[in-house]
Amino acid sequence: MTDTIPSQRGSLAHLLPPSWKAQITAWLAEDTPSFDYAGFVVGEHPRTATLWGKSRGVLAGVPFFDEIFAQCGCAVEWHLAEGDEVSDDDNAKTKVATVTGPARGLLLAERVGLNLLARCSGIATQSRKMVTLCREAGYKGILAGTRKTTPGFRLVEKYGMLVGGADAHRMDLSAMIMLKDNHVWSRGSISEAVAAARSVGGFALKIEVEVRDEAEADEAIGAGADVVMLDNFTGEGVKVAARSLRERWRGQKHFLLEVSGGLREDNISAYVCNDIDIISTSSIHQGTSHVDFSLKIEQGQTRNAETVV
Repeated sequence: MTDTIPSQRGSLAHLLPPSWKAQITAWLAEDTPSFDYAGFVVGEHPRTATLWGKSRGVLAGVPFFDEIFAQCGCAVEWHLAEGDEVSDDDNAKTKVATVTGPARGLLLAERVGLNLLARCSGIATQSRKMVTLCREAGYKGILAGTRKTTPGFRLVEKYGMLVGGADAHRMDLSAMIMLKDNHVWSRGSISEAVAAARSVGGFALKIEVEVRDEAEADEAIGAGADVVMLDNFTGEGVKVAARSLRERWRGQKHFLLEVSGGLREDNISAYVCNDIDIISTSSIHQGTSHVDFSLKIEQGQTRNAETVV
C-alpha cells in the first residue's frame, strides 16, 4: 500500500465544471482573509509531508485535494487510488500520499484540504456501505442520493456519492423537473402541474412527481410523468403499490418508480423490491461520519543548517 501508483483522476475528475477551481480559491481566501501570521513563522523553505489515513473508509476527493495544494505551490504524490479503502484497521495508520512544497504553502492548504478529504471520503464510505447492503438484499436497481446537500459544497458531496458507487440524483433545480406536494398544491392538481412542466421542459428533461398513494401515482403516470416517487411509504406498502402499478400500466406507459423518505442503513432492506427502479436517501450524505486524516511535516528537515522539528 505504500508504493506509488499511477494517478486515477481520469473519469470522475473529468465531470467537474470549469468553475470548480474558483470554488477552491474562495475556500482558501475564507481561511486566510488577510495576513498569514503563522506562515511568517515557517517561511518558504521546501518541506515534505505525509498524508496519513487514520480510520476506515473510502478515499474520495483527490482532484479537489490536489488543486488546494497546487494553488499553494505544492505537489501531491498519491500512494492509493481514489476509491481505494484507506484502511481496514481502525488502529493502524495508512500512508495515503506524500506532499511536497514550501512550508508556508503546506500549512496554508492543510486544514482546507483535510476538511474536504474527510467529508468527501465519509460520503463515499457511507455510499458504498449502503450500495453493498442493497446488493446483499438482492436489489438490482439504483441507489441514489438527494438534493439535501450543503450550500456551496454540493459539488464535493455529489462527487463523493459517485466515488462510493451511488447515483448522485439531480444536481440542482435545472437538472430535472421534480414536482413535490407544494408544487402540486400550488398549481391545483398533478395533471395540471405535469402539463405545465412539459410545456417548458420539452423533450430534454424528465419530469418526476412525488405521490402519497396509488391514486396519485395513477394520475401522475396518466399525465405523462417519467418518474413517480413513492414518498414515505412503509416497506410493505412500497412492494404492494409497486407491483400493483406495474400490473395496471403494463404495455400502456413507460415510467420509473422511485422510493424515498426516511431510508437508512437500519431499515433499507425492508424497502428492497425490484419493481422499484430507484431507492433515494439523504442518509449517505447527511450526518455521515468523516474519515480521519492528518498531514505531518517530516521532522529533522533543516533550515539554514539548523534543525527544525
